[in-house]
Amino acid sequence: MYNSLSNIFRLGIKEFWSLWRDPMMLVLIIYAFTVSVYIQSKGMPETLQKAAIAITDEDQSPVTNRIRDAFVPPYFNRPAYISQSEIDMGMDSGIYTFALDLPPNFQRDLLDGRHPSVQLNIDATRMTQAFTGGGYIQQILNDEVSGFVQRYRKIVPSPADLVTRVRFNPNLTQFWFAAVIQVIDNVTMLSIILTGAALIREREHGTIEHLLVMPITPFEIMTAKIWSMGLIVLIACAFSLVVIVRCFMGVPIEGSIALFLAGTAINLFATTSIGIFLGTFAKSMPQFALLVILIMIPLQMLSGGLTPRENMPQFVQFIMLGAPTTHFVSLAQGILYRGADITVVWPQFIAIAIIGVVFFTIALSMFGKRISSMT
Repeated sequence: MYNSLSNIFRLGIKEFWSLWRDPMMLVLIIYAFTVSVYIQSKGMPETLQKAAIAITDEDQSPVTNRIRDAFVPPYFNRPAYISQSEIDMGMDSGIYTFALDLPPNFQRDLLDGRHPSVQLNIDATRMTQAFTGGGYIQQILNDEVSGFVQRYRKIVPSPADLVTRVRFNPNLTQFWFAAVIQVIDNVTMLSIILTGAALIREREHGTIEHLLVMPITPFEIMTAKIWSMGLIVLIACAFSLVVIVRCFMGVPIEGSIALFLAGTAINLFATTSIGIFLGTFAKSMPQFALLVILIMIPLQMLSGGLTPRENMPQFVQFIMLGAPTTHFVSLAQGILYRGADITVVWPQFIAIAIIGVVFFTIALSMFGKRISSMT
């Protein structure tokens, strides 16, 4: 037992030196847990900013003037006042994201209670602005029309008021969630890449043959790669969460970071085993890269980090229960967002551990067969 543990430790140290001599992989680790986290969380604006809007005012009345003056920076650029015949050309050319057409006799119909319609043209190719901008324009239009009409007609108050209480993120700051999810995705991506690449690097450099003539077992070789690469990702994750996310970006962490890192360590046991499996299955680094793409996309898209699992089809929810990232995302959100303790997230810990054992067993079997075929 002592000799086996000694072999695992020494082989793990060898993996550290191999990674140290691979500057591109080191740059990838540093970039993924620093610059990438910041860019991915801050790159998509939380609110509408400087959207291009054109307004066609066919009424030229006080209420339409009021609506026109309501569109101001930073949400919108200063509106361009165009004729109705210029709308299609401006939208086709991509000059305007929104084109608002205020019809003739708008104020008269409004005061007569005829409920006039206002046409809003949206360039849906600018997807982010199209989704959020339509709601902003609707709200601005309703507020200005209500404020104008209130001077002439009594507004009947609502019989009930809705009091909203937002928990965990009172200001609805989008990048708070995006930063943590990016760290979680990078943990999965880097752990798979590092372990798989380490195995393929051994094969391409011919050092795997040197290991075969030594008194070590496939279990020791595989375990050494798992603990060494997993430790590097765990340290990088802790640094990113504490320094980049909490200190530099100012994202509040509600729960215990130590508890989250414990769950991360168990998750790394599963994901590094997946990396070993893919590295054993692939015959070259390009082939391994293609396999990683096929694996990473569903792990990231269907784990519940980007889209709630309740919105997915039932069979997808069932299949993704076999993925460690599904339980890891639930665990991370519970601890980091809601401040959950072990009494709340213990089912996720157990699920990840079981999945890790299954993947480790499968990867060890495949790795052992590949080693045996080389002797």
